[in-house]
Amino acid sequence: MSTAPDSAADSSAVDAPIPWRVWRPALVIAFGAFMSQLDASIVTVGLASIAADLRADLTDVQWVGNAYLLALGLSLPACGWFTRRFGAGRVWLASLAGFTVTSGLCALATDVGLLVAFRVAQGLTAGLLLPAGQTVLGQAVGPQRLGRVMATLGIAVTLGPVVGPALGGLLLDVASWPWLFLVNLPIGALVLGLGLRYVPRERPADHPGRLDRLGLVLVGTGVPLLIYGLSVWGEQGAVGAALGPVVAGALALAAFARHVLRTAHPLLDLRLFANRSYAAATATAALTGAALFGAMLLFPLWFQLARGTGVAETGVALIPLGVGTALVLPLSGRLVDRFGGGVVALCGGLALVATTAPFALLTPDVDGLVVPGLLLLRGAALAVAVTPATIAAYQAVAPAQLPDATTQVNILQRLGGALGGTVFAVVLAGALPHGVASAFHTAFWWLTAASVLGLGAAGALTAAQRRDRRAALG
Repeated sequence: MSTAPDSAADSSAVDAPIPWRVWRPALVIAFGAFMSQLDASIVTVGLASIAADLRADLTDVQWVGNAYLLALGLSLPACGWFTRRFGAGRVWLASLAGFTVTSGLCALATDVGLLVAFRVAQGLTAGLLLPAGQTVLGQAVGPQRLGRVMATLGIAVTLGPVVGPALGGLLLDVASWPWLFLVNLPIGALVLGLGLRYVPRERPADHPGRLDRLGLVLVGTGVPLLIYGLSVWGEQGAVGAALGPVVAGALALAAFARHVLRTAHPLLDLRLFANRSYAAATATAALTGAALFGAMLLFPLWFQLARGTGVAETGVALIPLGVGTALVLPLSGRLVDRFGGGVVALCGGLALVATTAPFALLTPDVDGLVVPGLLLLRGAALAVAVTPATIAAYQAVAPAQLPDATTQVNILQRLGGALGGTVFAVVLAGALPHGVASAFHTAFWWLTAASVLGLGAAGALTAAQRRDRRAALG
């Protein structure tokens, strides 16, 4: 089983340049990840335009976004088995092709029902893109270089949600809503052509086992129900409407966990969590995911409700957050390769707490470069807090276990994000009657608390990696 390197071990491998034959597929896969992340955010700014053009109720149009996220949660659990059965490279290429085609179908939709159906198909393909791409890279580069290469993928994943609202607003200013989907076609065709040439198609596993249909039904039902219930609770504050899906989803996932322990070839191997480094890294990734995705809810609302900024201007104002992450991620990956993900995530967790707490103290009318400066620093902190934990999880397992590891980490990050978004939305809604400024102060203190929880998990990861290193040295 792999372990993260320490500062002395494998120094030649850590310092050696990564050859271009490794960077080529990494960059291609990064563009595919950017597309899927961009699409999830770019469409949200166009919902009002879609409702007006298709003569639909805005409540119905909300399913254009919800259907995509739920379908993504449905296909994600099956990615591990697909990867073992067909090979990660083939799964990635097929999902990219499907994503591109369904983007075109979304642009051609003539009513909301068709658009939602096509978004379901698009979400099913998008759910496979990121974990399959991560598996390709993890199997190709080895644990000593995984940090530097995976950080490149992290840049794409981070910039997608940041660029999406600004690009969506620009497209709607000069064109109609179908271009929110048509923009994927030339990018998808180009990336697919490059992928056919450069993305490796390794041999599938010799004995992938049969598809665990019961496991797929249980987890494929549980994850979307839980995400949907949490989203309804966060967006509408309707506890009654959310309770049924949340309870049903939790029960389905509990039944899945019990089923896994009684099945020889389960859909996902939860026994990976017996590895303390993997378990701690996954917990850190989930908790920092809550801080990451929860902030994506709070910051736009803070600009719009507290500072009176328009939608398009809000997208521009948030750019420093993505820029800070993109600038620091390459350094973050190199630090992970040299020192291990635990120490780096621990330092990043401290920086994340330090750059989140000031927003709980700021007044909405703060002047000058204070806000963009803090956002830039918080983006840099995210680069050193979130991605290293994910890389540490992948470094902690053997290459043959990567399909399960990438799938599980992505599922838990999305569940953590949904839970974080729900908690912060409920806290904010409950505090708004006492004043906008006071409500956001309260919500940002909760966001700071979530960052502290991620910091604690990073500490546990650091301790687990130290135990692994001592055990390896005998």
